[in-house]
Amino acid sequence: MNKQPLWTKSFVNVCMSNFFVFLVFYLLFVTLPIYTIDQLHVKEGQAGLIITIFLFAAIVIRPFAGHWVDTVGRRPVLIMALVIFFSSSVLYLTTQSFPLLLIIRFIQGLGFGMATTVIGALAADVVPKERRGEGMGYFAMSMNFAMVIGPFLGLTIIHSFTYSSMFTISALFAAIAFIAGMMIQIPKRTGGADLAKSSLMPAVQGLLEKPVIPIAFTGALMAVAYAGVLSFVSVYAKQNGLEEASTYFFVVYAVVLLLSRPFTGKWFDRYGENVIVIPSILSFSAGLLILSMADTPGLLLTAGGLIGIGWGTIVPSFQTIALKKAPERAGSATATFFSIFDTGIGLGSYVVGALATNIGFSSLYFNSSFIVLAVVLVYMGMHGRQSQLQRKYKWQHTR
Repeated sequence: MNKQPLWTKSFVNVCMSNFFVFLVFYLLFVTLPIYTIDQLHVKEGQAGLIITIFLFAAIVIRPFAGHWVDTVGRRPVLIMALVIFFSSSVLYLTTQSFPLLLIIRFIQGLGFGMATTVIGALAADVVPKERRGEGMGYFAMSMNFAMVIGPFLGLTIIHSFTYSSMFTISALFAAIAFIAGMMIQIPKRTGGADLAKSSLMPAVQGLLEKPVIPIAFTGALMAVAYAGVLSFVSVYAKQNGLEEASTYFFVVYAVVLLLSRPFTGKWFDRYGENVIVIPSILSFSAGLLILSMADTPGLLLTAGGLIGIGWGTIVPSFQTIALKKAPERAGSATATFFSIFDTGIGLGSYVVGALATNIGFSSLYFNSSFIVLAVVLVYMGMHGRQSQLQRKYKWQHTR
């Protein structure tokens, strides 16, 4: 039996659109706080609001976007999301005050939340079911690469050019995301919701896809620990005299992830999620432990590689599990997963920052490694044991 093709034009365009949406997100994530302090003369404490209000908007809109994706349809929500995201990217060129910037960030957060929800659902649509683990793994790489390239590119632009150049380039990337999104051929769906009987406003009990909540909650626990890496690894490295090596931390992260992706996705589909998820959690935990002791470039980059293969594999694996929990409601499943998941990152950035002030980054990463290790038990209790029993039952009845 021949495998169905994975790298179709639609799948490539889904990955491209997702990449450029996240490229804008990460580019602005690291540069806007600097812009608000340097150009708008805002205090450092207030500058953090531009991240908070963006994530707040994305989290709030996602459950509604998931409902619209499954009822109104993929195409209308995709167009609306990418138009909002592009328009708000252009509006940055008009910012003259901090309140106006916050309004634009809120609007872009709405577009980002809608876009990532519908694009995630489309990825599940265009990937062959028997290759979903592999396909969603490659799809997630578009986000991983944006995370590596975005901050580097953003800092390079503001150091070498102007903030206007940065906003112009961001708008250009948002335009490419829109063009790629419009080139996606959306498959016809069967068994979906009856549009005539559907409401644009979901019922309160329908805001979250209940079967997805356990795996999303498990992911959120991991995200709290990862927020400490994403937000503060460069600060920690600088304190340890490893500022130059920290530049390559996420490069090693991406390279290791790229080399492992062809294997981990296929093994997920062939052997089941436990075979991939549990070693990935252990790798993430080991990476944090080594990071806590990193006083040489070699240790720092080793930690980056272990965290890359661990965290970089966990996210698409958990997202694939979420989609399997509600295959006919991919939009709601994606929205539920990322709403809870992003809450973990948002809370983590605040909690981790407060803890690091009191106990130091080394102790923070050391303790985080054991917390992540304990998540193995949470995962097995909420999903892993059930998955193991299902595969055992399936194996016994197909002999």
